[in-house]
Amino acid sequence: MKFGPVKPDEALGGTAVHTIREGSLVLKKGTVIEPSHVAALKAAGIAEIVVARLDAGDVSEDDAAAALAEASKGEGVRTDKAFTGRCNLFAERAGILVVDREQIDAMNRIDEAVTVATLPAYKPVVEGEMLATVKIIPFAVPGEVFMSAMKTAQAAKPLVRVAPYKIRKVGVVSTLLPGLSPKVVDKTLKITDERLAPAGARIIAERRVPHDQTALAKAIREVESEGAELVIVFGASAIADRRDVIPAAIEAVGGTIEHFGMPVDPGNLMLIGQAHGRPVLGAPGCARSPKENGFDWVLMRLLAGLPVTRADITGMGVGGLLMEIVTRPQPREEPLPRESGRFAAVVLAAGRSTRMGGPNKLLATVTGKPLARIAAEAALASKARPVVVVTGHQSETITDALRDLPLQFAHNPDFAEGLSTSLRTGLAALSDDIDGAVVMLADMPQVDQALIDRLIAAYDAGKGALIAVPVIDGKRGNPVLWSRRFFPELMTLSGDVGARHLIAKYSEAVVEVPMIGNGALIDVDTPETLNAVKAELERG
Repeated sequence: MKFGPVKPDEALGGTAVHTIREGSLVLKKGTVIEPSHVAALKAAGIAEIVVARLDAGDVSEDDAAAALAEASKGEGVRTDKAFTGRCNLFAERAGILVVDREQIDAMNRIDEAVTVATLPAYKPVVEGEMLATVKIIPFAVPGEVFMSAMKTAQAAKPLVRVAPYKIRKVGVVSTLLPGLSPKVVDKTLKITDERLAPAGARIIAERRVPHDQTALAKAIREVESEGAELVIVFGASAIADRRDVIPAAIEAVGGTIEHFGMPVDPGNLMLIGQAHGRPVLGAPGCARSPKENGFDWVLMRLLAGLPVTRADITGMGVGGLLMEIVTRPQPREEPLPRESGRFAAVVLAAGRSTRMGGPNKLLATVTGKPLARIAAEAALASKARPVVVVTGHQSETITDALRDLPLQFAHNPDFAEGLSTSLRTGLAALSDDIDGAVVMLADMPQVDQALIDRLIAAYDAGKGALIAVPVIDGKRGNPVLWSRRFFPELMTLSGDVGARHLIAKYSEAVVEVPMIGNGALIDVDTPETLNAVKAELERG
């Protein structure tokens, strides 16, 4: 590939390496230079432009990324359209992410032009969640590099796949000792049901027996006979040794112990075994809590029918210290008084309004005001401060419509690449003393100050309520309040991918805020929707 500065006349057919903005001229990075661009460059007084040209045999960035992503995907995975040398892979269903680590490493070592990044191996994923991305660094790759990468991807098993959940029926046995409240067992069952729900599994048989080997062995046989495909034992006392009550009972029914203990904290006192071809888990005490722990790592793999061996368990030490997970308060962190939280509003107003068929919908008037202004004024009327408006498409016009308001503006030059780029821009504009942000869409004129303030009021870090979502008749809407703890992960999103999968991922941190009316569900994206919203608001 040829790369370097040339005069506008010599740039014809090349690819612009950098975005150029000069007066009314906007020439985006990645644009293939046409005669009209040459004329515009000259008119703008641009004497030189850096372009890239493909050599014979080179494969363009988008073609290479798309082909490699397609070759990398396995069952339960789909690819998106490649853009700017990137092609993302998404889950077609819920399940466990399985990656070929060896072949991914081999792919990334072929040439610096080719990169593949994935979520952690064996992560539970939901439908629509982004799993991996193939990114071509330059504008093209040599043919031999491309072919080598293709062979590596095709030799994998595959690079990325989603193992579907297979186990649906779970048996639970709880052992009892004096002093263990029945309410603790009830709560444990409720939390376990919630853990199983994303996998489509449920508790179909349950027993409560004395903390005794004979009684426990009998209960394990009973839940197996009722159809349990996996058995979980919650002990009234933690397992202390392979000869303790729970492992002894598993062996008494003809089962075996695969491994006791795990290098994951919390979750150290985990036991994994099998009986009659069914997995049997001796749950650690932390499994009574909804917080993520080592039990989750093993349980979700087993629900997908994936084997969990001693080697798998002993390989979990790196990354196994879970004390700093995002949804858990830190042990030395002093909780702030409830009223001390400071929340910003981030109003996303950068979109191109493609579904409106031409005009910028954010400038359309409803009750005498542009949509963008209605959203900004609602945010300003709330307790959120500062209010950051992210602009992109027709940024000057949007800014002019809001110029007299006490707002902070953040321009997103990459708005055409999707909503996620505007979210990153808005979050990056916030100061470090902000506790969270209400992320708003500027095309939802029925979102008012009261709705925003109810989300802010619902936030309570001390109780683990870190994501506040409006709910109407069981349907979740917008805007959403996010704790600052989630900003780093929100800023990794790409394309037009929203954050719905993060809400599912951190369900234990979500508080649903009931709302009246449908304002949190309706965004204006077509002329028909605009007219309907106008009519409803005018009726009052």
